[in-house]
Amino acid sequence: MKLNTDNTKRIVIKVGTSTLTYDTGLINIRRIEELVKAIADLKNRGKQVILVSSGAISCGLAKVGFPSRDKLSVEQKQAAAAVGQCVLIDMYDKLFSDYGHKVAQILLTKDVIDNELRCSNAKNTFNLLLNMDCIPIVNENDTVSSEQISIGSNDTLSAIVAVLTDSDLLINMSDVDGLYTENPRENPNAGFIEKVDTIDDTIEAYAGGAGTARGTGGMIVKLEAAKTVSDYGIPMLIINGYHPKILYDIFEGEFKGTYFAANRK
Repeated sequence: MKLNTDNTKRIVIKVGTSTLTYDTGLINIRRIEELVKAIADLKNRGKQVILVSSGAISCGLAKVGFPSRDKLSVEQKQAAAAVGQCVLIDMYDKLFSDYGHKVAQILLTKDVIDNELRCSNAKNTFNLLLNMDCIPIVNENDTVSSEQISIGSNDTLSAIVAVLTDSDLLINMSDVDGLYTENPRENPNAGFIEKVDTIDDTIEAYAGGAGTARGTGGMIVKLEAAKTVSDYGIPMLIINGYHPKILYDIFEGEFKGTYFAANRK
């Protein structure tokens, strides 16, 4: 696939836990360094980038020595998020500063999006940070989140952020190349879908269930995110984040991924 990105100025990039960490929950240093370098290059070529980054709970669990997240109480997960968010933002700050770029941390919950005043404040903050040439790094505020105010997954959060900031493109970096007709891990002959113009029942039927053990999403959640941004005139890409250098290919050449066209209502 090859895209014309000449008019793509503001980009939201979502990266999931399975991309950022090993099965141990510890940071995949090589991959996060490649990701930061690629985003820094996008900034250098004049793009505005917002990074929606998962991984706080997983990093926190690894650092404090909790068992896997499946065995934890809500309070333990919230505590792990508090620890892990420090690990993530500290690493991003150090790595991006090596390339001369500034970062800012934004933690959101659903009640911020649902409240008109808070939502307006968040939008203004995003715009000011981008105009100050910062890279906003966004995550759900898992430490205080509850069922009533939880956004649910960073696939959903990234779509909300793209709409909130009136972005030109949402790039969802996953652990698969894009959308297939079946789960490619179970059927190596599954057909790959390069472009989706409309998300209908057939497309939804291709999506499976939950994502990896360390993540919270899955293909069906990504399709919902694509629907959200498409309705606001924003296209979305699903690409494999295993090699973050694919970001260069999106803006400079050909790449493998699934493109969801924008269909503003």
